[in-house]
Amino acid sequence: MQLQKFIGTRGGDCSVNFKGCVLNPNAPYGGLWTLADLPKFSEDEIQSFIRMDYEELAQKIFQSLGLDIPQSLLANALALYKKFDDKNTPAPLSKINKNLSIQKLYCGPTRAFKDMALQPFGEIFSAFLKDSSKEYLILVATSGDTGPATLESFANKDKIKVVCLYPEGGTSEIQALQMTTIAAKNIKVIGIKGDFDDAQNILKNLLKDEQFLQSLTQNNLALSAANSVNFGRIAFQILYHIYASLQSFSLYKRQAHIIIPSGNFGNALGAFYAKNMGFPIEKIWIASNANNILTDFIESGVYDISYRVLQKTYSPAMDILTSSNVERILFFLFGKNRTRELMEDLQKYKKYALNQEELKLLQTYFQATYCEDLYCLEKIREYANAGFILDPHTACGIKAYEEIIKNDNEAICILCSTAEWTKFAKTLSQALGMGDLGDKESLEAIASKYSLTISPNILDLFKKEIVHTQSITKEEVKQNILQWLRK
Repeated sequence: MQLQKFIGTRGGDCSVNFKGCVLNPNAPYGGLWTLADLPKFSEDEIQSFIRMDYEELAQKIFQSLGLDIPQSLLANALALYKKFDDKNTPAPLSKINKNLSIQKLYCGPTRAFKDMALQPFGEIFSAFLKDSSKEYLILVATSGDTGPATLESFANKDKIKVVCLYPEGGTSEIQALQMTTIAAKNIKVIGIKGDFDDAQNILKNLLKDEQFLQSLTQNNLALSAANSVNFGRIAFQILYHIYASLQSFSLYKRQAHIIIPSGNFGNALGAFYAKNMGFPIEKIWIASNANNILTDFIESGVYDISYRVLQKTYSPAMDILTSSNVERILFFLFGKNRTRELMEDLQKYKKYALNQEELKLLQTYFQATYCEDLYCLEKIREYANAGFILDPHTACGIKAYEEIIKNDNEAICILCSTAEWTKFAKTLSQALGMGDLGDKESLEAIASKYSLTISPNILDLFKKEIVHTQSITKEEVKQNILQWLRK
């Protein structure tokens, strides 16, 4: 097995191995670490993968990618999936009709798709530190799901401290409780007076802030991140798209469209890599909400945040205007020099534009659509009446499904369901005409009406004490973190 090299999306002379890019996700020129090589599998190899279970498939894919993870460590990391709802299949497919299957990516402890990556990622990151003389500070910025999943994975881990930044008022009440009630001594949760883009910009700036890094060094700390800027996250997100495409192909003998409710584009990037490895994926459909910058970009080739104001919607995990992982797509398609040029344009002018040839290439992989909140509520209500309970992000994905089958009524679609309905119960109770209920009351009313079971991980949140109450401006974050570390 040849070990994978990771190189910077914006160039630079250096490369790192998988461990290096996990521990230090800051690539040259402000870029991201990405794969230098991607394996391509033959049809016969792909047929052989269909017979593998999830863990065996993961071992095979990671070996082919050349990720330097000891086999025993990877086995321990993958064993965490045994704690999911189905111990053999952490991301099962549920058939809705002859055209549509929903992949349930929310079967882990925090009831969102981020557990699929962050549960094994936390195990591997911790193991990489076993012989380290340093401790690590892990930063995470969240629009609602990454934060809880990161804190769940890293709480009380040796040699690790975690600071989680979230937009105050920009998540559901359940998501906020998942973060603010964690009492582990190695964790600090900060509400930001701003939106997710503010929180993510703080994270990116701190990763390259020399003064901040020097202060950490003086305290024998190194810095890393748990957002999808860290390729350790992306590696595990490739797997479930491969698994879903194989399961679907074994039934229908056709490539499937993958529909992804998308904000920061890490989930879509995993599907993009899976398609380029030869797995049976037709198009990757990006489903957005009213913050439809990804739809505009994929349709026009222009990424423009210069005039936009972030809108708060019923699908808050997609309330994002700067999608970090688009950069890795640009690198794969157009190379490091063009990527650096485009990213510099984004930094200087808050926009960049592909030429027509580049746009045509992008569109061979992606299509996109979006919906407003009223449509989202309508689809929640429609599918609930048919016996399927959808969270608001998955409901946005229904728009893409309807566009696909309108043009091809034989199309096969897989919709990535990124969160369980319980995390957005208040929105669902509104959609289902139950009145203005609080989160707990909404959970109970919906569970009673539709004979659903609520995870104890969700119900127990209402019994816990809120221990993280801090709300500060983005300008105060750096000093606040340093003060906490000195205690």
